[in-house]
Amino acid sequence: MIDYQDMRGKEVLITGGVGFIGSNLARRLVMLGAKVTLVDSLIPIYGGNLHNIEDIKDQVTLNISDVRDAFSMAYLVQNKDYLFNLAGQTSHLDSMTNPQADLDINAAAQLSILEACRQHNQKIKIVFASTRQLYGKPEYLPVDEVHPIRPVDVNGINKLAGEWYHLLYNNVYGIRACALRLTNTYGPGMRVKDARQTFLGIWIRNVIEGKPILVFGDGLQLRDFNYVDDVVDALLMAALDARADGQVFNLGSKEVVNLKQLAQMFCELFPGSSYEIVPFPPERKIIDIGDYYSNYDKFQTTLGWEPKTDIRQGLVSCLSYYQKFHQAYWNAA
Repeated sequence: MIDYQDMRGKEVLITGGVGFIGSNLARRLVMLGAKVTLVDSLIPIYGGNLHNIEDIKDQVTLNISDVRDAFSMAYLVQNKDYLFNLAGQTSHLDSMTNPQADLDINAAAQLSILEACRQHNQKIKIVFASTRQLYGKPEYLPVDEVHPIRPVDVNGINKLAGEWYHLLYNNVYGIRACALRLTNTYGPGMRVKDARQTFLGIWIRNVIEGKPILVFGDGLQLRDFNYVDDVVDALLMAALDARADGQVFNLGSKEVVNLKQLAQMFCELFPGSSYEIVPFPPERKIIDIGDYYSNYDKFQTTLGWEPKTDIRQGLVSCLSYYQKFHQAYWNAA
């Protein structure tokens, strides 16, 4: 049985620490008594928002730096017990319009971080946030870890490279590392200004602003979702359990819904809301993966993880949060 209290007193570094998942993880680690250092570039389009750590700002150390800065990362990884490597360029569309930046952040910077660990701290344990996007259009459902890998965008290719760098350094240099392939993660703190990180963000904004949700295509695309608290559990489990070392795991949910059903759920939870079925924008259609949901049996069997928050419960929490704090996210740079 994994004991989260083993994090007490540990030195923890989170890249992308002021972002959505990083800040939620930081909050949990502070509660567990860890000594938390956050590194974030706070470049506006990548999702860092200081409001995300407003309640814990005096309990963490914040270093405003970019993971592409090799000298900074070489300093920051020293004497850390754990690195949660969450920083990344997550927009699939942006990866197609600015592929060089995606390569620099999601591949080259990851290799640089691992080199810093090899040279300065080989005892560190690293958990890398990967993505289900690298599978591309599924050949079968649910998608397991042996499914063929055929990315449909630059982001998927670069995240795959970043993932494999981590596994290589685990296997060759003994720097303990693993990767979690995240599906649609949502919850308080996610970017809602636009659809750069997740379509759920802009859906929530539209609902609160009284605008219709725009559902692309026919609305029948299947998806699974993970509430951020469950993802934080997964990250901690992967960090604390040696059985994760050198492994890749899918996250996912047994609860699968199509986008039309999801839009209807929003309308039920937020009376007065509406949605419209609209054609795909051409730039999104060419990288759409169709139906997708994960098989996470490997992670459940190996470490005992399973999601606890159903989507209706998670959406209620999200809507409540953004009704209260929308100004901090609507007006974010």
